[in-house]
Amino acid sequence: MVALKEVQEAYERIRGVANHTPIMTSSTIDYNGYHVFFKCENFQKGGAFKFRGAYNTISQLTDDEKRRGVITHSSGNHAQAVALACSLLGIKATIVMPENSPRVKVEATRGYGAEIVFCQNSVESRARVAGELMNEHGYTLVHPYNDERIVAGAGTAALELIQDAPPLNTLCVPVGGGGLLSGMAVATKGLSPDTRVIGVEPKNADDAQRSFREGHIFPSVRPDTIADGLKTQLGDITFPIIRRLVDDIITVTEEEIVGAMRHLWERMKIVVEPSGAVPLAGVLKMSDSLQEQNVGVILSGGNVDLDLFFDHLRRPHAG
Repeated sequence: MVALKEVQEAYERIRGVANHTPIMTSSTIDYNGYHVFFKCENFQKGGAFKFRGAYNTISQLTDDEKRRGVITHSSGNHAQAVALACSLLGIKATIVMPENSPRVKVEATRGYGAEIVFCQNSVESRARVAGELMNEHGYTLVHPYNDERIVAGAGTAALELIQDAPPLNTLCVPVGGGGLLSGMAVATKGLSPDTRVIGVEPKNADDAQRSFREGHIFPSVRPDTIADGLKTQLGDITFPIIRRLVDDIITVTEEEIVGAMRHLWERMKIVVEPSGAVPLAGVLKMSDSLQEQNVGVILSGGNVDLDLFFDHLRRPHAG
């Protein structure tokens, strides 16, 4: 199981390559009676925290694995992270992406030089197509979340947050497959054991909460949420860490996610994708229980397809 030592080693491995992302605050949010410190992974290379784990993993591959190339399956942020890490390390990357992946993430992944293979819009199809290509070409799989090296890399964001922010009472983290939440929990409990770690996920994709409370992994079946990065289910590596170290997992509605995203855009002037806004939605939902606390929030990514917005601006105005 991943320990603090692995997260610290990952931090040394990615230091100077990954961005040491800033912490921001909001006086409007703090007016609610607590102090929130936003770890802005939307400013990370590739636009999301995923670069930390991808680079940590790929940089440790053997020479033979690097020569044969890597493969992953992802709807977007992990795809971009793997493509970028491989570009920096001179390794061939093949990415299996669902047909409904956000266009902005597809184009960014292709822009980093990766070969994209599309699949049907299901977790089963992603894994099946990736497996077939691995068998055919000998690629090494870089799993989006269920890999100890990915978990350790994700946890480096918590090392920076704890280093840069005042002591935290509570940390809120989005959860899909659990790579980020488990890594953040390992680092946080290792450095600040009294800090509560809370996972937050969409109510319309609540498999992690059900898994956490029932003690076994529930599959993610037809999740219907705007937070496309949180549609995956927990893995056999991430789940035990979450069960051991995470204090609770709560859910938020689609309306609450959009409200949090709108606040970040309008009041803080930062672009955050729906999945990245989920933990703020959780903070706002838990306001009464967070009074007088220092609260950490990880804004996990900022890759949003803005085509509709800019198309609207381009339309001729009547009158």
